[in-house]
Amino acid sequence: MKGIRTIADLRDFMRHNKRPIYFVSVSPFNLMGMDEWVANFKYICYVDPFDGRHPNVFAPSKIPDFKPKSIEDITNHLLQHPEVIDYITRRGGRPAAVFLMFDEKTEEICKELGIEIWHPPAKLRHHCDNKIETVRIGNKAGVRSVPNTLGPARTYEELLTSARKAGIGADLVVQTAFGDSGQTTYYIGSEDDYNLHAAKIAAENEVKIMKRIKCRSATMEACTTTSGTLVGLLMTEIVGNPELTHHKGGWAGNEIFADAFPQKVRAEARNMVQRLGNQLRKEGYRGYFDVDFLIDENNEVYLGELNPRISGASSLTNHAPFAYADAPLFLFHLMEFSDIAYDIDVEDLNDRWACNESIEPWLQVMIKQTEKLNEIVTHAPATGIYRMAADNSVSYDRFACQWEEIESEEEAFFLCLAGPGDSLYLGAYFGVLLMRGRAMNDEAELNERTRNWVGGIKRIYASKPLTEIQGDEATEPVR
Repeated sequence: MKGIRTIADLRDFMRHNKRPIYFVSVSPFNLMGMDEWVANFKYICYVDPFDGRHPNVFAPSKIPDFKPKSIEDITNHLLQHPEVIDYITRRGGRPAAVFLMFDEKTEEICKELGIEIWHPPAKLRHHCDNKIETVRIGNKAGVRSVPNTLGPARTYEELLTSARKAGIGADLVVQTAFGDSGQTTYYIGSEDDYNLHAAKIAAENEVKIMKRIKCRSATMEACTTTSGTLVGLLMTEIVGNPELTHHKGGWAGNEIFADAFPQKVRAEARNMVQRLGNQLRKEGYRGYFDVDFLIDENNEVYLGELNPRISGASSLTNHAPFAYADAPLFLFHLMEFSDIAYDIDVEDLNDRWACNESIEPWLQVMIKQTEKLNEIVTHAPATGIYRMAADNSVSYDRFACQWEEIESEEEAFFLCLAGPGDSLYLGAYFGVLLMRGRAMNDEAELNERTRNWVGGIKRIYASKPLTEIQGDEATEPVR
């Protein structure tokens, strides 16, 4: 092929891809289904939700005493695992890898193994991921954030002084530069509120101090290429729901449906993401990224966060109707890093993907342990499709690798992330539930159907206190 000019060219190029491409991560979740579009695309994972039944998922045996502190730790652990190195070596070719998270150590390991990383450098990703830097990048692109000021807040008085100078009042939201969803955002309406988080806020040389607004959260993924920035769908964020997460601002899933946002909001968000993508290109960044928005009561759209990577919303984005009509958004990321020339009509694709026909109702909820426990899972629901009976009980129906096999709103796909032997502690993931339809009501609360599904899946789990497990092991007869 001389180059990629059309969607047909792109699909054909990926279908005949000869180069081994690996998604190395905790699980296949973020890029599920990509192997159906791209030949020689494999998943190397720490957790195999499919228990060996997925032909393209490889999970090495667990090494005792490995206790990861981050996704980057897991990525690097996998790349150094003897079974993974053997797997990649046996398959041969010029391997390339994509990640959810990686760091400079990952780059060193991949260089030693002869693996090409198909992402911008870790240092650049880290720079763009800084929540303070996001404001500056947005300002350069003409993309507004919630009224804010940047600076230190080592005391409550210093915080208030900065806020008053910026004219944003005393009811505030403070964000630190880095950290997981819901764990670096602090709501400060009084000195007592500040004191609860003083150690973390005061330790930063610079924080983002925002006016507190009543808003909905939304997200949109995109891919910046030499032909321009391609933009996916605007979807709602499920944030802070106590049935799913113990963090007040913690991300717990997404939903897509046609009437989620007025057309004006969708158009403005798309325009903002395109401008951000073009600015990121000037900063040296290329490929896939995600943008979080805050949409206030008057439907004013503000930049929230920038995630320069694959995200938790990638699973929905890459299975939207436009993905099947044209191509998944992530294929354009692979195209950007492949050794092939391309010139695609970004404007035509963006116009087509903005149509209502590209939206159908789907949802995903991340189910976490919301109670303080120290237990070990003894029984877990298998990955696959489940059905709900009239009494709201949930039962396993059939095995499936893809959630598109769901046939009605009475079915759901569950991706199991916590299996027998795994620890069950506050914040631990049970898994991901994907369904047709809506997850929330108009007040951003989980609707009754979703609550019944979440409860039904949790009831299938069984666990024992760690002390009881240790006692059982101690009393086992010697064989």
